[in-house]
Amino acid sequence: MVAAIILLAVNFGQYLTLENAKAQQAALNAHIEQNFVLSAALYFIGYIFITAFSIPGAAVVTLLGAALFGFWTSLVLVSFASTIGATLAFLSSRYLLRDWVQAKFGNKLDTINKGVEKDGAFYLFSLRLIPVFPFFLINLLMGLTPISVAKFYLFSQLGMLAGTMVYLNAGTQLAEIDSLAGIVSPTVLASFALLGLFPLIAKWIMNKIRPNQSVA
Repeated sequence: MVAAIILLAVNFGQYLTLENAKAQQAALNAHIEQNFVLSAALYFIGYIFITAFSIPGAAVVTLLGAALFGFWTSLVLVSFASTIGATLAFLSSRYLLRDWVQAKFGNKLDTINKGVEKDGAFYLFSLRLIPVFPFFLINLLMGLTPISVAKFYLFSQLGMLAGTMVYLNAGTQLAEIDSLAGIVSPTVLASFALLGLFPLIAKWIMNKIRPNQSVA
């Protein structure tokens, strides 16, 4: 029994290598090239589903999209899919789950309402740029505020754009790694440093441009 487990572990370990991961990526890229529209559509719909139903793993799916579709294509797919999914969650909160959201997260609603009252849609923009609350919670709580659907969509997409670009850049760098040494290459390290520094940079920018008047 022990020998069988050891043999299984050794055989399974051969699949957990960078070489195998690159081979799988190459196979996926070849499939996408042959079935681009279908592949992009499935990725797009899947991403909407993940964000609309608040399923964990959006960050990983974002990195995967960059590796498979490249930066610019994945930027279009992720930007629109994440915003559409967020808007669906927003609408479900406003029209279907209002009582449940109020009961579950009502203690955080006061903070959201004060922010919207003070800065209007710009407050939503700042939350997207610097997510003080989890992504799914912003979608649900904003559904209980007076903010319009159009403004929610627009300011969500604009606010998430910079962060999406940072993640996708990291994904494209990971996709280009050919050896373990590539993990510590300057471009990869710079990409992940930017990923870590982005919230601080965004906060500094927001403090500089925060309006004195409401834009609701």
